[in-house]
Amino acid sequence: MFALVASRRTFVAGLALAFALSACTPSEPVAAKDAPPGETELVEQAHVIHRKALVLDAHADIVMPSTAANFLSPDGTSKVDPAKLKAGEVGAVVMAIAVGPGPRTPAADADARAQADAQLAAIQALAAANPGTVAIARTADEILATRASGKTALVLGFQNARSLQGDVSAIDTFYDAGVRVFALNHLAHNDFSDSSRPFHDPVTGLYEPDAHDGLSALGLAAIDRINALGGVVDVSQASQESTLATIARSKTPVIASHSNIRAISNATRNLSDEEIDAIGKSGGVIHVAPFSAYLINFSTPEKLAAIDAARKAAGLPAAYSYPYELYWELPDPAARTTFTAAIREALGPATVDIMIDHIDYIVKRIGIDHVGIGTDFNHGSGIEGYDDASQSFAVTLGLLRRGYSAEDIEKIWGGNFLRVLRASEAAKTSN
Repeated sequence: MFALVASRRTFVAGLALAFALSACTPSEPVAAKDAPPGETELVEQAHVIHRKALVLDAHADIVMPSTAANFLSPDGTSKVDPAKLKAGEVGAVVMAIAVGPGPRTPAADADARAQADAQLAAIQALAAANPGTVAIARTADEILATRASGKTALVLGFQNARSLQGDVSAIDTFYDAGVRVFALNHLAHNDFSDSSRPFHDPVTGLYEPDAHDGLSALGLAAIDRINALGGVVDVSQASQESTLATIARSKTPVIASHSNIRAISNATRNLSDEEIDAIGKSGGVIHVAPFSAYLINFSTPEKLAAIDAARKAAGLPAAYSYPYELYWELPDPAARTTFTAAIREALGPATVDIMIDHIDYIVKRIGIDHVGIGTDFNHGSGIEGYDDASQSFAVTLGLLRRGYSAEDIEKIWGGNFLRVLRASEAAKTSN
């Protein structure tokens, strides 16, 4: 049943990443003169806070030749290219070596590993090509030193254990290459862990059954190895059972690098209150993403009817028993584009203010020490006012308007992530 998904995701090899990356024109940051009357002082205060804070994005994707054009900026460049990072005064960004779903076979896993290796090479090449603006950082101290030097720290992340090819020791290879944040899941279950988005067959409307009731023996061993190496465990896109099992197993706090709140937006990709509470108790951090489909409350009769109409037009079942998840892996690219546009129209626009509603929810439930920001840029993310890294200041201004203090904002932007990274480093038991 993975055949269609696998075929469309077959990797287009090569690093001809025209890294059109540094040739972009970033959006202009907000200036005090642009503020409504009476807000000039607030905007100026926000700029001071933004420049002082470690502005850290806990998850963005690496642009490859196969990256869908609609995931990128309108000019076809990365949403976190060096120019945009500099314009947004972003001090650090976790760049995810992420692979999509595929058959659970040795050949498919080998293809996933090839994709991961190519992404690693691509981000290394990007850093080498832009030595004056970005640098790969492996520790919390290196992140701060890189930012102090006026550059953006690129922290390497990992997503989807398919690329481990069933071998827990492969985690060491990625760690040795600089990866410090590890997530076992993406769309669809794998041999290590169950996903919050089990594979959905658009013809039958059926879902892939849970494979492991959370974590398999491989998954448990993987968490142990990440802990031993001093890596950060990431539960974004894991099923609730997998998330809770991961938290119970991990000896260090976990993060969700790009996850939103299910009580506000009832997508299976979002976190339940039980998961939120468990992450908070672990000392971990939930990083909210500016991804409209996971921010907007679509549970109104009007929005549900519009979503069902879009699904019918795309040839998908209009009704199904699993809780709503909005993005299916349609095999035809044109159909995917049409469906995505219809869903976005049905949902309506998401804004920075709605994103901060999710931050507020986490703060009220588990406290200011447990929330951050992870954009998922270059994989469909982006909202009005925060569509690429150059617009990061809009979040700082929104938080200040909402009543957050400078200290709060510094924690949200990067302080909380650094605390978890330092805890993971301190717990390291293996070289």
